[in-house]
Amino acid sequence: MNQNLIDYIRDHRKQIFENWLDKMQTLGMERIKNIISEQVYINMSSDFVHLILSDALQHQDTFVQDLEVFVKRVVKLGWPLSYLTNGTRTIGKVVLEGFVEYNENPIAPKTVQTELLYEFDEWLTPIYNNVVELYSNSWENTVMLQKVALQELSAPLIPVFDKITVMPLIGTIDTDRAKKIMENLLQGVVKHRAEVVLIDITGVPVVDTMVAHHIIQAAEAVRLVGAKCLLVGIRPEIAQTIVNLGINLNQIITKNSLKKGIEAALAITNRKIVEAELEE
Repeated sequence: MNQNLIDYIRDHRKQIFENWLDKMQTLGMERIKNIISEQVYINMSSDFVHLILSDALQHQDTFVQDLEVFVKRVVKLGWPLSYLTNGTRTIGKVVLEGFVEYNENPIAPKTVQTELLYEFDEWLTPIYNNVVELYSNSWENTVMLQKVALQELSAPLIPVFDKITVMPLIGTIDTDRAKKIMENLLQGVVKHRAEVVLIDITGVPVVDTMVAHHIIQAAEAVRLVGAKCLLVGIRPEIAQTIVNLGINLNQIITKNSLKKGIEAALAITNRKIVEAELEE
């Protein structure tokens, strides 16, 4: 890169950053400050600008790794990709405009201008491409981890009494989630040595043929490993839908509430809830 340009960047880093902040404000990027403190925004922005400028001053083998660490911070905060892409372009614009204004003799010859623009493109384009790639990879990884976490939370098996477990289901059940339900049921029955499993569909908005099929499969799988399955939380509208669709749930014990389901489960395991008499 042009040595005069490098000297300008080294001597005017603070001014470059301040001008960058002003231009980012005109691009609407300061709206990010609505969700975080102004100091956090300034600190993050300062790290970003100085990271990019440091690459111009001295190419380091660790630059891409350092950039990756910063991009992960941006993704973790939930900031958009436009913050990084606009920020990268704005750095180039601020540096170029400041350098031209700083020089006493304007850069008039077209050959000099062309060389300068070429050097800028050679410097910033790889950074821009790295930013987009790193952000995309980090975002995809974050989404994947969140999906895995949600899947693990979407079908929990909870032991409530000795030999009795409950699986509360909330939300829509698709094929992927049905597989997770089946896995958790079978693993949980063995792990907790459950004799009765209650599947609570109180929070399931719609029970169609596919959902009923998955539930029947889960109940059959539980039976094969030596436990009984109860379907609880069947609301009147769900019961009507099941009847209208002609779905056969004869092999599954059904109850309209979790309370009645637990009472039935206790009866199956030869227990019941009784009120204790308090001594006066």
